[in-house]
Amino acid sequence: METGTEGIRLQSRTYTRVENLMRNVNRESLIAMHLKQPAEKAKGVDGIGKAEYGENLEGNISNLLDRMKRFSYRPLPVRRTYIPKANGKMRPLGIPSYEDRLVQGVMADILNAVYEERFLDCSYGFRAGRNAHDVVRAIDNAVMRNRVNYVLEADIKGFFDNVDHDWLIKFLEHDIADKNFIRYIKRFLIAGVMEDTQLQDSDKGTPQGGLISPVLANVYLHYVLDLWFEKAVKPKLRGYSCYLRYADDFLILFENMDEAERVLEAIRVRMEKFSLELAEEKTKILPFGRLKGTRESFDFLGFTFSNGKTRNGYYRIQVSTSKKKLKAKRQAVKEWLRVRMHKPIDETMKLLNLKLQGHCNYYGVSGNLKSIAKFYRYVLRRFMKTMRRRSQKDRFPWPKLQRIWDYYITPPSIKVRIWS
Repeated sequence: METGTEGIRLQSRTYTRVENLMRNVNRESLIAMHLKQPAEKAKGVDGIGKAEYGENLEGNISNLLDRMKRFSYRPLPVRRTYIPKANGKMRPLGIPSYEDRLVQGVMADILNAVYEERFLDCSYGFRAGRNAHDVVRAIDNAVMRNRVNYVLEADIKGFFDNVDHDWLIKFLEHDIADKNFIRYIKRFLIAGVMEDTQLQDSDKGTPQGGLISPVLANVYLHYVLDLWFEKAVKPKLRGYSCYLRYADDFLILFENMDEAERVLEAIRVRMEKFSLELAEEKTKILPFGRLKGTRESFDFLGFTFSNGKTRNGYYRIQVSTSKKKLKAKRQAVKEWLRVRMHKPIDETMKLLNLKLQGHCNYYGVSGNLKSIAKFYRYVLRRFMKTMRRRSQKDRFPWPKLQRIWDYYITPPSIKVRIWS
């Protein structure tokens, strides 16, 4: 598949529209995708997992390819499930059947190869070699080196549930000249959702959880927002501006307030044209930057950005863990420790260290060590309370708990340098 995707990227760089993509959905690419699948992944409506499908892998792949050539292959509805969000609400996920997962995975790789040559630098989410820390660095660089006075925070209301299929297909056809490839994308989009025993039609949206959904979301917003802002909006602005998007979250930095207000109104009109809507309660313009000197702050990608100073009194953006995310993390670890109260301590501590290292790897950015250390202390206190409730005979004195903690837990540290 590596050779195939390299050829696709070369074709995408060379030609306006890319052709013959379906030939890359073949035995080799499907088997490679099967090998990459996690063994314990949740099952779709067919109840088949990696182990069951792999018992007759060659036969199953041959049968799948035969049905795809005859166009008798039709994706099954995704199984609807829910996971909790940080705000207490539930996020819907669509779990594809195993066979559909393989096809989606290969088609997603193909789409990524096509569009990595076309996406703009302002887009960061769901792209190889790019992550949230790159956005944090870009914000820091823009504010520290340019005349940034205002930040436009914007949130798209229910983006994944409201993607317009007709517009999405038009965007894809603008870049892809393979009718059969587009045909199967349409089938995935309208496959439907199975919730309990009820089948729901899917005439709009892309189910979160599908392997192909992230790249389709990026294609949609590439045309709706990225290209529009960079080509149609930015050249008309007098002052400095910087547009940054991560998946369906985006913000724009401005020099001038009047231009920020005009662009916000233009975004509302643009959203309506493509069946989208801003979440007004989460959308605002606020003063921010080294020239404003305000106490305003904003949250983005789980971080809080605020105006601060260095020890020498110079201006510096302060990046810290957002209070909302920190509250959710605390609640999650509290519940996790409660569930594992009577599990083996060795196993629990090893898993806890992995969780804390994951927290540190994401939030361990320049200037945020104090917040991370505070979270570690909270987890230590919860661990102490959990262990003391574990047994009435062994009260786990503090020195013993501290020795256990120090033996298993890697101390917090800064993992990512973001300051320019």
